[in-house]
Amino acid sequence: MGKKKSNAPGSNVIAQNKKARFEYHIRETFEAGLALSGWEVKSMRAGKAQLTDTYILVKRGEAWLLGSHITPLNTASTHEIADPSRTRKLLLHRKEIDRIFSRTQDKGHTCVPLKLYWKENLVKCELALVEGKQLHDKRATEKERDWNRQKARIMRDSK
Repeated sequence: MGKKKSNAPGSNVIAQNKKARFEYHIRETFEAGLALSGWEVKSMRAGKAQLTDTYILVKRGEAWLLGSHITPLNTASTHEIADPSRTRKLLLHRKEIDRIFSRTQDKGHTCVPLKLYWKENLVKCELALVEGKQLHDKRATEKERDWNRQKARIMRDSK
């Protein structure tokens, strides 16, 4: 059996966009590399990245990560000016970029990052083509989450 991975220390997950899973229906996912500078990688190893209010923009045939915040470490970025919320390039295949671009042109569709994680020694970003949820869909998600929590509580107490 495989291990369940969590966001605990020693895990390969750097940052998650939990709000995206609540706000959107996920239609399709992609894995992309990130073009980073040295201080950003060191900050990510320390867990100083966040993906809230982050989105993907396709411009001139290239995909860009906008709105992500990587807090610079005091010791790692002394020799250069570190911009914590700079636009970062995503490394994808041409067919994937074209697919993302064509799908985001549809009404109600967008592309958001779901998580940043380590894949061996590389930083990867999981992207998703998403469609916005209506208010009643969000209520159903909350209801299902509460029921699963209550079910787990009942199972735990019955043992």
